[in-house]
Amino acid sequence: MLKRLFGLRERSSVGRTGGAYSVREADAVRPLHDIPQSSVGAPLPCIVAGEHFLAVAFICQQNDPTWDGSYVQVVSAQVEVEQICVVQFHRSIAHFFGPPNDEAFHGHPLAERGLGPYGSFEVTSSSWIHALERMNAVHPYHKPEHFAGYKHYVLSFHDTTFECVAQSYAFRMHTGSLQVVVGSLCSSL
Repeated sequence: MLKRLFGLRERSSVGRTGGAYSVREADAVRPLHDIPQSSVGAPLPCIVAGEHFLAVAFICQQNDPTWDGSYVQVVSAQVEVEQICVVQFHRSIAHFFGPPNDEAFHGHPLAERGLGPYGSFEVTSSSWIHALERMNAVHPYHKPEHFAGYKHYVLSFHDTTFECVAQSYAFRMHTGSLQVVVGSLCSSL
């Protein structure tokens, strides 16, 4: 009654748009538990991308059981840290890196489906993959089944969100500085 009286509408993720796609009823979010937790303070995610290469490197969450809360650790890409994760996506066809950050994450069109900050996810029955397949439908040799093996992945960080469409992923752990790790990725292109 109050909704009608004051012209309020219920929030619905159906038809809501995100960076590159509109969410449909079928979109579902599944957490990926194997990818290590990114730092909730300063993961400093970096992307290395080319036409046939896509990887995201970030600082992992490191819990110090002796930390008493009286200081903060300042990190940068040049500071050596104990754990850096590099997630490489295989046969990627699209990616997006930008908003929302952790404070505006409820504005993401998939937030109501279980997508949240500081996590790794797969979006099943993805509207984005469907949109990419429809975009390609004008190609004279288009085959919808070519898109069947693709998956929509989301890595959400403190200040940014990374999304991509790829066939699979693998990750490796490194130690050292993010700058050196990302530099080695660039040299492997």
